[in-house]
Amino acid sequence: MRVDIVTKEYPPEIYGGAGVHVTELVKALRKSVDVQVRAFGGPRDEADTTAYSVPAELSAANAAVQTLGVDLEIVGDLAGADVVHSHTWYANFAGHLGSLLHGIPHVITAHSLEPLRPWKAEQLGGGYAVSSYVEKTAYENAAAVVAVSDGMRRDILRSYPDLDPAKVRVIYNGIDVEAWHPQDDLALLERYGIDPERPSVVFVGRITRQKGLPYFLRAAALLPAEVQIVLCAGAPDTPQILAEVEGLVRDLQAQRDGVVWIDEFLQRDQLCAILTSATTFVCPSIYEPLGIVNLEAMACGAAVVGTATGGIPEVVVDGVTGRLVPIDQVQDGTGTPTDPDRFVADLAATLTEVVSDPERARAYGAAGRTRAAEEFSWRAIADATAALYREVAGAGR
Repeated sequence: MRVDIVTKEYPPEIYGGAGVHVTELVKALRKSVDVQVRAFGGPRDEADTTAYSVPAELSAANAAVQTLGVDLEIVGDLAGADVVHSHTWYANFAGHLGSLLHGIPHVITAHSLEPLRPWKAEQLGGGYAVSSYVEKTAYENAAAVVAVSDGMRRDILRSYPDLDPAKVRVIYNGIDVEAWHPQDDLALLERYGIDPERPSVVFVGRITRQKGLPYFLRAAALLPAEVQIVLCAGAPDTPQILAEVEGLVRDLQAQRDGVVWIDEFLQRDQLCAILTSATTFVCPSIYEPLGIVNLEAMACGAAVVGTATGGIPEVVVDGVTGRLVPIDQVQDGTGTPTDPDRFVADLAATLTEVVSDPERARAYGAAGRTRAAEEFSWRAIADATAALYREVAGAGR
């Protein structure tokens, strides 16, 4: 069986959880399945991997139209595959057209949903209507849709009520606990101004609405004075949210010391060292299908404080691997807390509880690493995915 995986993100061009997911899934699948990767971007030298750039004629077009241009470059090459598997709306168009053109089943993994990210209109303009149309059409016509959590499955069926629930399967994201592991590096901490003797709260993520960074920055102002705030945050979605975060960081730095903002790209071993040093990791997301970053923190032995939304409660076990912060959200697709001040206060109170008890935080971290290793291995995820391929390929015969 040959499976063609279509993705926007693939090494070395990775900037989010979807790219991490595809990279690790392909690595595990190739032990038993013939996988052809069809990725956006510059040339790759990896075997059975083909890259596709934006057609020169579309260089000045809207970003969404450029995406469709890349998809059209990919479609013809899908001939001969038994299954096409696309990741994110960027690749869904190629998967959908390839399914129609070549008569092969199309599997989608849902890493996020356009109806639940209305702020993307700030970034894409009219392209958001295009991305929304592509995603809806692809999902409603797919042979199967993989949800990375039960919470994500509920979101998919709520967003696309015409989709047959039997087609939506839950297969979790995973983590490589050999690659992500506790790692001490005092020299690196010193280079970035992180004091290993002080308690710390670490955030890792893109600067985007869904990650909830502004809420955390407001909560950070309420933490005990001795607590360090370490932000590994970059790749802003828009100039507007970057300006908002810059303003909040300036305000925080004016109120307290120990506020470290690292906006450069960090290698995995560097992130491992920073996560290992954390008293607790924080995931203040208002939208998170699962959150690979939580698994990364857990694999490094960090306690996790996360918002009780989306798939986060399926990863973080409250009172065992960390703590969950309750949130009541507006049901308009934005995920905005109905009472932002209450959410900020609850986040601050929970973080204070964890950083004030380092022994318990270490116990959370140890339990988190065990859970990551036992429940979220890529081998198990690849086996479940390959079984789904066989099912949809057999149904098409």
